[in-house]
Amino acid sequence: MLRMIPAGVGAMLLSGSRAPAAEEHQPRAVATPRIPPTPSPKPSHRRHGAPDQQHRPRLSRPVFTLREYRRAVPGPAFPGDAVALTIDDGPHPLWTPKILRLLARHHVPATFCMIGNQVLGHEAIARDVVRDGHQVANHTWSHPTHLARKPGTKVSKEIERAQDKIYSTTGHAPALFRSPGGDWSSTVLGAAATAGMVPLDWSDDPRDWSRPGTEAIRRRLLAAGPDRSCCATTAAGTAPRRTRRSRPWCPR
Repeated sequence: MLRMIPAGVGAMLLSGSRAPAAEEHQPRAVATPRIPPTPSPKPSHRRHGAPDQQHRPRLSRPVFTLREYRRAVPGPAFPGDAVALTIDDGPHPLWTPKILRLLARHHVPATFCMIGNQVLGHEAIARDVVRDGHQVANHTWSHPTHLARKPGTKVSKEIERAQDKIYSTTGHAPALFRSPGGDWSSTVLGAAATAGMVPLDWSDDPRDWSRPGTEAIRRRLLAAGPDRSCCATTAAGTAPRRTRRSRPWCPR
C-alpha cells in the first residue's frame, strides 16, 4: 500500500498518485490512492514523544481492504482500480533504499510499516521514506511474536515506544498500526484505538518471506484485484530476492 491513510487511520493503505500505464508486454498494475494528510495532533505530554492523537473508536476487527478503511475513516471514494501496497519490517540499511529506488522509478507510492528498533540506527533511511512521499505505519517497537497474548501494558509500550521513535525521527506520527503477523486481540485493537491509529491488516499476502519462488510471488501479487491490500515484507533474509521479484509487477 502506498501512501498511508490519514493520521486517523493508522491502518493499511498506501498513498500515491496514479502510476503510468504499463507497457504492453508488462502486467498492468492498478492505481494506488493518495490520501490527503490530516491535521497534526497537539503536542504530547511526553517530553520527546509523538503528538497525542485523538482516540479512535475501537474497531471489532482490523481493516483489510480500501472499502473497509473508507467505512472506518469517512472520505472521498477511492478509484475503482485502486490497490494498496504495504512493505513491512524496515527500515533495512541495504534493501529499503533499493525498494525506494524501485518504487520511484515506477512512480509507485507505498506504505512502510516500520519497527521502532529498526528505525534506531537507520534514521536517515526512515527519513528518506517520508521524504519520497510514502506513508508510514507503526509496526511495534520490537516485532514481538504473539502480541495478542501480551498484557495490555506490554502492548501499549510496544506501540507507544515505536510511535515516539518514528515521530522523533521523521516528524510523522503514524495513523495506521499493523500488528506483527496479523496477530490481533481486543487488547491490541484497544491499544491502537487509544493511540489514535486505525488497525491495518491485509487481504493479499505474497508470502515472499517463505521463498515460494518468483512465479508464485508474481502470481499472488497480480491476483490482488481492485479495492484490495497487498503485503510485501522487507526482512533482511529474503529482501534481495523479493526486490528482484517485485520488478515484473511494478508499472512503467
